[in-house]
Amino acid sequence: MSSATKPSAPPPSGTSGWVTGGVLFAGVLMMMNGVLDVTRGIMAISKDNVFLATPDYVFKFSLTGWGWIHLIVGALVAITGYFVVKGAPWAQYTGIFLVALSGIEAFLTLPYYPFWSLIVVALDVWVIWALCVHAERSG
Repeated sequence: MSSATKPSAPPPSGTSGWVTGGVLFAGVLMMMNGVLDVTRGIMAISKDNVFLATPDYVFKFSLTGWGWIHLIVGALVAITGYFVVKGAPWAQYTGIFLVALSGIEAFLTLPYYPFWSLIVVALDVWVIWALCVHAERSG
C-alpha cells in the first residue's frame, strides 16, 4: 500500500480542525461583540437621543437602564471571549450562558436598534453552536 492511499490519522485531540477553528472564531466574535456592546451601552447611558424610541414597547426600560445592561453584559462577554481564545475550559460553558444572555438582550432591544439586534442574535446563535460542539467533543 503506497503512502498516497493510506487514510490520514484523525487529529490527536479528537477534535476536527473545523471545531477548533470555529471555537477560535467564536471567541474572537465574542470579544468583538462584547466591545461593541460596551460602546452601545456607553452611547445609551450618555446620550439617550442616539437611539430610536418606541413609545408602546412591552419591555419598556429607560435607555439609560438598557445602556447599563449592555455595558455589563458586553464587558463580561468580551472578557469570557478572551478566555475562550486562550483555551480556558470554564470559558466555554460560561460563554454559552453569557452569549445566550446577550442574544436575549439583543432581541429585547429590537425596537431601539433593529438591524444590529438581528445581526447580534444570529451571531450569538452561531457562537453558542460552536461552543456547544466543542464542549461536547472535549468533555
